[in-house]
Amino acid sequence: MAAYLCPPAVIHGEHAVETSQIVAEVRDRHPHAAWAPRIDGIAAGTGIETRGWMLPLEAAVAPGNGNGGGLRAFGIGSAQEALARDGFTQQDVDRAIAALEAIPGPQTVQERTAPAWEAVQSYGERAARGALQIAGLDAADIDCLITSHSTTPALPGLDIALANKLPLRDDVMLLPATQWACIAGTRSLALAADLVAADPDRVVLVVISEALSTTYQPGDDTLESLIVRLLFADTAVAAVVTGRPRRESVLRLDAAWHHTLPGTQDLHRLETREDGTHFVMDRRGPRAVQETVTAMWEWLRVRYQDHPDSWHPDVLLAHPGGTRVLEYMEQTMPDAWPSGLLDYSRESYTTGNRGGAAVFDIMRRAHDAGQKPGSRAVLYAAAPGLTATALDGEWL
Repeated sequence: MAAYLCPPAVIHGEHAVETSQIVAEVRDRHPHAAWAPRIDGIAAGTGIETRGWMLPLEAAVAPGNGNGGGLRAFGIGSAQEALARDGFTQQDVDRAIAALEAIPGPQTVQERTAPAWEAVQSYGERAARGALQIAGLDAADIDCLITSHSTTPALPGLDIALANKLPLRDDVMLLPATQWACIAGTRSLALAADLVAADPDRVVLVVISEALSTTYQPGDDTLESLIVRLLFADTAVAAVVTGRPRRESVLRLDAAWHHTLPGTQDLHRLETREDGTHFVMDRRGPRAVQETVTAMWEWLRVRYQDHPDSWHPDVLLAHPGGTRVLEYMEQTMPDAWPSGLLDYSRESYTTGNRGGAAVFDIMRRAHDAGQKPGSRAVLYAAAPGLTATALDGEWL
């Protein structure tokens, strides 16, 4: 396996959303939640002060265009029966029903998803064009397009949208991977590496565009939903992978590793309900992710068993989903490894969890900071499933 990666293009969400804004909105909406007295400490514990969204916070918390939210929550028949039992006249019942029907309801899944899907396409196109410019290529040079977008389901998807917008040749192989989620960065590169290994003249464009803010659900009042609202950022990224080195190439990918942890499919998941997409996570999630980290350490140990004392990565580009797993990685990596391997991962995380776009953002930060040719890099990501992919490579 030998694939060559050009620097990625990274397009951040243009609407800055401060953590203080989210805290104020949630506190006002859920003043009596069990976690309400601790909300400031919970927010500070994320280490995130601001994040970029493709759409403003106001779009996520706005009521739906249809009325009758209060009535839908109770049911028109139940409301009429309850009022009648309490001695209300039919006229009073009619007035009460009319008042309930006037209460704004939550946005529908269509109202939440449609504008986000438009933004995902727009941001994805910008990232794709940026990646082509960085690589010194035209859309006509692309032989394969790999895409991922997890929170805006659509058919046709981002691959078809980009094929028309860029536009690509009509014989380009399109490989959409909507459900990769947080692992899209590393797994798309592993797939691209396999594709160019089969044909070194092949040119692959990877585009990941994530509007994770669509999981912001104002009505949810669980602690987990609070954390979800605080974590996510919206980002589109893209990069070109080739089978032969180019002048623009900055990283050679040498090996890939995949791992799936059985029985963990319920720890992180997306649920589509009438008011949109909900990201549901279990508190056991970080510990399960840690198991994939341990397995990755073993893969690297075996891979470099002939150089157990002399080899170590010079940078670790990791998207584990949160600070707890970053801390676990630092605690469990070999003592002889240098400190600061996760600095770029931490830096990226301070402006939000970017899901599948995270590893490309982290890689871009490392590239911009300057890396010595010959330095070793390990890329890692874990995603709902629970599944993980890592790559081993060398800066050029």
